Amino acid sequence: MSAIRAKIAGRALAAGDRLPSIRSLAASMGVSPSTVVEAYDRLAAEGQIRARRGSGFYVAPTVTSPLALSEVEPRRDRAVDPFWVSRQSLDTDAAVLKPGCGWLPPEWMPEAALRRAVRALARADEGLLTDYGSTRGALVLRRLLLTRLADDAITASIDQLMLTGSGTQGTDLVCRFLLRPGDTVLVDDPCYFNFRALLRAHQVKIIGVPYTPSGPDVARFEEVLAADRPRLYITNSALHNPTGATLSLPTAHRLLTAAAAHDLTIIEDDIFGDFEPERSPRLAALDGLNRVIRIGSFSKTLSASVRCGYIAARADWIEHLVDLQVATSFGGPSPVATEIIARVLAGGGYRKHMDELRQKLTRTRRDVARKLQTLGIEPWLMPRGGFFLWCRLASGQDATQVARTALEEDVVLAPGNVFSVSQTASAFMRFNVAQMNDPRMWDVMRRALKTASEPIDRRGLRRSGL
Repeated sequence: MSAIRAKIAGRALAAGDRLPSIRSLAASMGVSPSTVVEAYDRLAAEGQIRARRGSGFYVAPTVTSPLALSEVEPRRDRAVDPFWVSRQSLDTDAAVLKPGCGWLPPEWMPEAALRRAVRALARADEGLLTDYGSTRGALVLRRLLLTRLADDAITASIDQLMLTGSGTQGTDLVCRFLLRPGDTVLVDDPCYFNFRALLRAHQVKIIGVPYTPSGPDVARFEEVLAADRPRLYITNSALHNPTGATLSLPTAHRLLTAAAAHDLTIIEDDIFGDFEPERSPRLAALDGLNRVIRIGSFSKTLSASVRCGYIAARADWIEHLVDLQVATSFGGPSPVATEIIARVLAGGGYRKHMDELRQKLTRTRRDVARKLQTLGIEPWLMPRGGFFLWCRLASGQDATQVARTALEEDVVLAPGNVFSVSQTASAFMRFNVAQMNDPRMWDVMRRALKTASEPIDRRGLRRSGL
C-alpha cells in the first residue's frame, strides 16, 4: 500500500493509469499474490484505486493530491530522511552542534574580505542595489569564472556560461531542461542527499551505482546504462560527497565512453574542487562540455549567505537554460551577491584564503580521524582534501540509532543511509571535521555509541532502560 501511495503522491501513477498486475507486483516486491490482493482491496476501499472487471486495477480519477515530496517515497525514519536532516541542520540555533552539516563554521570563512566587498557596495552605482540581475549574470564574474575553468583545462567561451542563484538552482534548471516525469536518473550510492531530494521534485526514477575509491563501479554503471537507459547522471568528480573519494583518469574515460554509447548527459557538480591540493581529472575537461554540464558555486569556500552558482555547458543549451531561469526567477542571481563574490575573487586574497584553508583542513582531518579511531570509528579512506570523513562504525552499531540518540542531546549527525539510495550504508556516517572542535560533541558521541552497542531484549528495549 505504501509503495502504491508513494507512486500516486509522486505522480509516477496518474489518474486513470493501470496498476501492475497482481502477479507482477507480487514478484517484483517479493510478496505473495494474496498480499497484493489485500493491498489492492484496501486501497480500493479508501478510494485510491478502482477495480475494472476483467481488466485490473486503475488509479481513481478523483485522486488529485498535491505533490508532497515527503510522501513520494515510503516513509522512513526521520534520522535518514533527507528533508528532515536538512531542516535540522538549517533551522536549529547556534547552540546545537552540527558535525553532520555540509558547510564550514563562520570563523573559517574570509570574513575580512567579505566585509571589504560589502563596504565597497556603498559606493556602487544605485542600480546595483535596486535593479534585477541580467539574465546570464554579471559579466565581470563570468569572465573571472572563465579563467578558473581554464585552470581545470576546460576551454569555454562567454556564451557557454551563465550564473544562477545557487549551485542547487543550477542543477534544478538542468533537470527542468532535460527531464520529464518517469525518466530514469543515475546517482552515486552513496551520494549527496539533496540530489535525491531534488530529483523527487522532478518525479523521476532514481537508480544508484556503488561508489568506489576511484569513482563509480564502472561495470555496474555500464550495466545500468544498457538495461535502464537513464537520461542523466549526477555526480561529484572532485572530493566526492560524502565519501571524499577522487575520480581516477581511467574511470573517467570509461564513464565518458559509456555515456557517449548510450546518449547519457552528465552533471558534474564541482562545488568542492577548490579544496583539492592538486587538480584531479574533470569529466567536463575530458568531454569538452559536450555531454557534460559543469555546476559550481562558492557557498562552501566563501559564503553560504551570499549565494551564487554557475552552469557551464554547450552554448545552445545555455540559451534554453537562460529562458528557464527567466521563467522561474525573472533574471539571474542578485547583483549584490555577484558583485561581492567578484570583488573577493579579483582582490587576490581568495587564493591565499584557500591555501590556508587547505592546510588547516589537512591538520584537522588527521586529528579528527585519530580521535574517531579511539572510538572504534574508521575512515573509509583519507581524502586528498575537503572537510568530510566517510567512516565505518564499529561492528554491530547502527548509524541511524547513533544519530537519533545524539539528536536528543542537540548534536546533529549525518548517518550513512541519508546518502544511500539502496539503504545499505547503515554502518557508515559522514563527519564534518571542521565542526568537531567542541568537547561536548565528543562526550555525546561516546554516549550515543555506547547506547547503540547495548543489547536489545525481545520487547525491543535496551537493557540499560530495563
